[in-house]
Amino acid sequence: MAGHSKWKNIQRRKNAQDAKKGKIFMRHAKDIYMAAKAGGGDPTTNANLRLTIDKAKADNMPNDNIDRAIKKATGTLDGANFEELTYEGYGPGGVAVIVNVLTDNKNRTAAEVRHAFKKNGGNLGENGSVSFMFDRQGYIVIENEDGSVDEDAITLDAIEAGADDIVTQDGAYEIYTSPDSFSAVSEQLRESGYELAEAEVTMIPQTYNKLSPEDEEKMLQLIDLLEDNEDVQDIHHNMEESE
Repeated sequence: MAGHSKWKNIQRRKNAQDAKKGKIFMRHAKDIYMAAKAGGGDPTTNANLRLTIDKAKADNMPNDNIDRAIKKATGTLDGANFEELTYEGYGPGGVAVIVNVLTDNKNRTAAEVRHAFKKNGGNLGENGSVSFMFDRQGYIVIENEDGSVDEDAITLDAIEAGADDIVTQDGAYEIYTSPDSFSAVSEQLRESGYELAEAEVTMIPQTYNKLSPEDEEKMLQLIDLLEDNEDVQDIHHNMEESE
């Protein structure tokens, strides 16, 4: 995976994301809602919920917003019922794109996602049309820009925790796990004293698609338009971003 750092792409787009605090809070609330819905509202027994809460707090999301999302999921507060959906398609230059959404109005969301693709030279496909090009994996990042995390130590700790692979890249360690072992690995690394900059089960491309400058610009515009949609939770693609 060297040369195709997911963390590099996350960092590259972080400043743009930071400018959208209101929408970031909405997405955190939906993540917390889904984690609590799936595993219960107690973060001490629901590792995924604890991780989503930690990420929300890192973005300064108020505790009241966090508590409200948990109460909605556990049925102790009236609120909208959200549905988790996935759209697949192709962006400019044949880039494979997967869009995960959480919505209380799937007709509205479908129309908006379809419009984003069409506006930027892409098109939606059937379910399964591009997902076979990705592997579902647990993904954990531990930053090391100051060189304080020893490579041998973290490699041993990650392997002992059950990780499949660890890659040193761009001042960070990227750790990959199976989806089933993700929670156990992330929890053990946290207990070992590591701070997790990213921790999620995600879709990792098997191969990457290098675009012309024109198509890359269109693809970035597609990503921006999708990210502006409050219903969109995650966007996965196999574009190889240029420096």
